Amino acid sequence: MAAFAARHGLTQSSARPPLGQYIRKVWDRRHFIWTFASSKRAAMYTSSKLGQIWQVLTPLLNAGVYFVIFGLLLELHKGIDDYVPWLITGVFVFTFTQQSLTTSAKAVGGHLPLVRALHFPRATLPLAYTSVQLQQLLISLIVLVLLVLACGVAPAVTWLLLVPVILLQLLFNVGLSMVVARLGAFTRDITQLLPFVLRTWLYISGVIFPVASLAERSETVRDNGWILTLMEANPGYVYVELARQAMIPSYVAQTDPQVAMANPGLLWVYAVAWALVVFVGGFYWFYRAEERYGRG
Repeated sequence: MAAFAARHGLTQSSARPPLGQYIRKVWDRRHFIWTFASSKRAAMYTSSKLGQIWQVLTPLLNAGVYFVIFGLLLELHKGIDDYVPWLITGVFVFTFTQQSLTTSAKAVGGHLPLVRALHFPRATLPLAYTSVQLQQLLISLIVLVLLVLACGVAPAVTWLLLVPVILLQLLFNVGLSMVVARLGAFTRDITQLLPFVLRTWLYISGVIFPVASLAERSETVRDNGWILTLMEANPGYVYVELARQAMIPSYVAQTDPQVAMANPGLLWVYAVAWALVVFVGGFYWFYRAEERYGRG
């Protein structure tokens, strides 16, 4: 059969094309990816009475729970003047990564009939799911700005830095979503494990409390400085911290050692490095399994 196909110029429909050609095919489908994402987002809450309001209400409710438990009861807000916008910014930004990974885990495995019936670059699926979360984030950012203003934080030129922060985080999310999508395509257990991984990641990323405060609260962290160094290099912390520094001038100006704002220059280096390495590596790793997606 292989000789017959070669003699008549037939090729395998699911064969992996060269990388350059594959990238062009994905780019040619950019309008489909965005339209698919818009349709998916609109259909997500059609059965709910509040509909699209849940896009913003969910992270707000999460922030409210964290504020009551960690801010009021455990008093982890000490040293942060604008703790409410500080917390909300962290929750909204981290949720972008969290939801991108959660939904992308089923991007290929949840569309097996489509994958088996049509020949298209499979990378469009995790890209579309990440685009859904980007659209939700853009809506959430409008609410975030209103909440920050309502909390008495004055607009600042540094708010413009939120644009490159989100773009770098988007590249990072796309690359990591590709990794999770490939894992989810062949190992369905990843969807069960992922919530525990993401919850742990949230706690060590300083979303709820300042990472620097651990040096005062934990003898283990205080005696092992490398733990804080690793936590500050963690991409979850990097993008959240840069967003906070952009949105909240009082946070940048504070001098409390238990809050200890991380070095902005070093954070930008981390942000660019994580975005490029994970995006390129994740895309290539997903591409390498292109011809295996959808097989029994």
